Amino acid sequence: MRRTMRLMLSCNELGLGHLSRIMRLGKMLEEKGNELFFYSGGKAYKLLRKEFRNVYHCTPVAWYENSYGIITSASILNILFPIPRFNPENRGFEIKTPSAIETIRRYYDLRGKIRKIRPNLIISDGDLHALRLAQRWRIPAIYVTNLIRPRYGFARALTPGERFVERYIKKCSKVIIPDNPMPYTICEYNIGDLDDIGIRDRVEFVGTFFDITPVKGSEEHIFASISGPLGTKTRLMQIIIPVLSSLNVKSIVSLGEARENNRSTKIGNCTLYSWLAPEKRQELMANCKMVIFSGGHSTCFEVIKYMKPSICIPTQPEQVGNAKKLRDLNCALIAKDKEELKHAIQEIEKEGEFFKDNLRRLNKYSNRFNGLEKTIKIIEEIGG
Repeated sequence: MRRTMRLMLSCNELGLGHLSRIMRLGKMLEEKGNELFFYSGGKAYKLLRKEFRNVYHCTPVAWYENSYGIITSASILNILFPIPRFNPENRGFEIKTPSAIETIRRYYDLRGKIRKIRPNLIISDGDLHALRLAQRWRIPAIYVTNLIRPRYGFARALTPGERFVERYIKKCSKVIIPDNPMPYTICEYNIGDLDDIGIRDRVEFVGTFFDITPVKGSEEHIFASISGPLGTKTRLMQIIIPVLSSLNVKSIVSLGEARENNRSTKIGNCTLYSWLAPEKRQELMANCKMVIFSGGHSTCFEVIKYMKPSICIPTQPEQVGNAKKLRDLNCALIAKDKEELKHAIQEIEKEGEFFKDNLRRLNKYSNRFNGLEKTIKIIEEIGG
């Protein structure tokens, strides 16, 4: 008879991709009668509280970034020193706490109730601090990630830190990659050489956590999804909105702002929504002719589900890797600015069927795997 488990689940709050995965996993684990304890910060913490009972806040840890992405020199300086940054939401300056202090606070936030929870297993989605906790308290850990060693856009100055934290990944019982096996791994360029890292024997490519049963829809509009940290969201808005609002084609933009009061604004033929409920987002994506997004891993599998040609505007190294892989599979184009975005829209309008054929093949292959079921099985083997 299977034993009920006490599970501690922690997720990175940068963007909402980690959150969406941990929530899907949590729902299935909860249905099986397990007792769950969640940790996260920012918007992820607030959204988790709406869906689960035992949800605890932990201090967010972030690089220093602005609308141009991660600023390497400032991030290194910010390890020890507080520095000012502009917050585009309140249009004012604020002081960012040193990341070393954020790291210490997060670790102690995670450790706070560890004796009371007494977890059989720690499951971390993108949160290396939880892996450190697991190692120190000798608790089995599973790491869910689509990013280990990014090939593109990652500053060499940050490589020593990257190698340092890999020691926590090496101590995990399993590393779960929620993606297709090679050679159709969307995050392939973000994983690195598993033999060189030393984790080949404990890595599982389980498939996506999302239902990607193909859905056919119409082609009524262009759909753009804007998400991620504040700085990079601002950059995406500055590129996408002026271009779409100048077109004669109908377009819809989701700004990814999880607020109580949803609002919409229209600029030309472009309609902006502050937030879309999952059902509405699915409907709009199913009925669009193309998708514009940053290259986030979760959204990559959304475009595979709906088999929609896409244009990626990466703002972070991880997104660059995902975008290049989709492009190499002839499923997407990459744009860096307004002019490139306009050209990419025209190219997809002209060569749409070419991209759709490749997406249909990728969708068929991706549907051979059920990432959630495989992950649940691994969790039960290790923690049960």
